[in-house]
Amino acid sequence: MSLKIRNSFLLMIAALIWGTAFVAQSEGCDAIGPYAFNCVRSFIGTGALLVVIFVLDKLGLSKKKPQTKEEKKLLLKGGVSCGVVLFVAANLQQVGLYYGTSAGKAGFLTACYILLVPIIGIFLKKKCGWNIWIGVVLTVIGLYLLCMSGSLTLQFSDGLVLICALFFAIQIMIVDYYSPLVDGVRLSCIQFAVCALLGLIPTVCVDIGFAPNAFWEWIPLLMTWDAWSALLFAGVMSSGVAFTLQIIAQNGLNPTVASLIMSLESVFAVLAGWLILHERMTGREIIGCVLIFGAIVLAQVPMKRK
Repeated sequence: MSLKIRNSFLLMIAALIWGTAFVAQSEGCDAIGPYAFNCVRSFIGTGALLVVIFVLDKLGLSKKKPQTKEEKKLLLKGGVSCGVVLFVAANLQQVGLYYGTSAGKAGFLTACYILLVPIIGIFLKKKCGWNIWIGVVLTVIGLYLLCMSGSLTLQFSDGLVLICALFFAIQIMIVDYYSPLVDGVRLSCIQFAVCALLGLIPTVCVDIGFAPNAFWEWIPLLMTWDAWSALLFAGVMSSGVAFTLQIIAQNGLNPTVASLIMSLESVFAVLAGWLILHERMTGREIIGCVLIFGAIVLAQVPMKRK
């Protein structure tokens, strides 16, 4: 139980980082382009995690450092799988936003992975108690009140974000499988290295382009304080720290409970806007926050089967 409480707390920290990183992500995308931002932040996250791995190895704190060929192969397989799925999810979300899905609606539709995770888990024999299913329903209602200001109508761009939610759910299940078997920091590092390398394709093809001087015209956009302040926060904190916490903390947690805790990202984003940017919270948003917090507490309470 103490391990589950610790891991739940680590996931809450990850959700807090993701929620407060929203402003940085918005500014960074505007500065250098959405695909380039995702690509560069992934390279920064990879570099930061390489430093962490080096320090942990020197101090002898890497508990699951791969020793055999089979262990290295398992680690590589898990990292590549997570990286490919995360790359698809992040860029589908970004394209959906680019084609017109509002930030609030994107947040709600993306968080629908909390419905998909337990459904996928049924096929993988990951059963949930009745309290967790009630928590899922309450969280969806809370997210709707928190993120949606109008009626829920779906367009093409919204469909892309819904598909991205499916890939985020798959990423959570992959992490659930590999996190007990391999070193979490190394798994996260490989994940972001794959994201960074795959991200070079849309960065060059879309954000930079193939014009004769396109690359040299793009470089000044990268060499600005707005770009680098956002990239460093998103690369080191959101990518390097938060996703590593996710991989470490999911070890031993029911993936549905983990997804519920990670949905706090939306709550923390609203709270950060209220505390830092002095934005007003409506009564509807407050009720949404209360429902989500209540759902997460309910999902944590140990329940005996009827």
